[in-house]
Amino acid sequence: MKALVYHGPGQKSLNDHPKPDIKDAGDAIIRVTHTTICGSDLHILKGDVPTCQPGRVLGHEGVGIVEAVGAAVSTFKPGDHVLIFCITACGRCDYCRRGMYSHCTTGGWILGNAVDGTQAEFVRIPHADTSLHPVPQGADEEALVMLSDILPTGFECGVLNGKVQPGSSVAIVGSGPIGLAALLTAQYYAPAQINMVDLDDNRLATAQRFGATHIVNSKNEDAVAAIMAVTDGLGVDTVIEAVGVPATFELCQDLVAPGGTIANVGVYGVKVDLHLEKLWSQNITITTRLVDTVTTPMLLKSVTAKKLDPLQLVTHRFTLDGILDAYETFSHAAETQALKVLITP
Repeated sequence: MKALVYHGPGQKSLNDHPKPDIKDAGDAIIRVTHTTICGSDLHILKGDVPTCQPGRVLGHEGVGIVEAVGAAVSTFKPGDHVLIFCITACGRCDYCRRGMYSHCTTGGWILGNAVDGTQAEFVRIPHADTSLHPVPQGADEEALVMLSDILPTGFECGVLNGKVQPGSSVAIVGSGPIGLAALLTAQYYAPAQINMVDLDDNRLATAQRFGATHIVNSKNEDAVAAIMAVTDGLGVDTVIEAVGVPATFELCQDLVAPGGTIANVGVYGVKVDLHLEKLWSQNITITTRLVDTVTTPMLLKSVTAKKLDPLQLVTHRFTLDGILDAYETFSHAAETQALKVLITP
């Protein structure tokens, strides 16, 4: 089969790769019908994720059709259309019983990291009964790809961890796909303000279209002064960090109001500074999280009810044969105006 293979920092290729087989009784083999590229894949290619070793097939998002199942799989059968969760969960270990599927002792974020992933014609899904979700009849499967990772990530790691509430003020630092996913799902809670901060005018214009109340291009203006101007000099109740570089985490510390929350979503490959000399007395909360996909069924209901439109996030489409072009497009988003790229094997 064809697959996108990681060969070490900065190196990848579209290769002929062995088709996966059932290894364990709980496995399912899925024929991938749509997948995408995540910012986490770019972090892997930068060398920021040492658990991903050369030779790995990348990708942890997608939808597909069940090709084969192991003897212990009871929920799915060949021919079923399924949504692939980016997090693999056994459903039995202590972490899974606490709803922390991202820390499953035999799963977690392993797809496209510790085991071969979804940027291929076929993928093996361990713990299939608890790591796949049936696609509802008539659902738009292209849209559902956005439910594999970015929408639950923005919602769980940003909105829920950030304690967004009705009438509250929010700043989202980073108007890429994850930041926009947080913007879309923050509106479930009717905050009074959602301020978006980015360096890219196109992404900020998209954010305004998606419901941002204020946009700030921090390349052209002082982001702290701009946010303070619309919050009576107080700062915001919730700051969602959706970039993953030291400068944006420091900016978040400057934007949060006393008693507020900084919800970190970004993936870091280097250390960052925490300015406790300023924050020790401010009653703030800082949260970190890897998505658990516990909210995916709820988000799926929102999508099927037409209350949430994930296809707004898709800007480019490619075949699997064109995945190297897709990476080029996605990794140069400022020039290409890319948000999410959809890949169809």
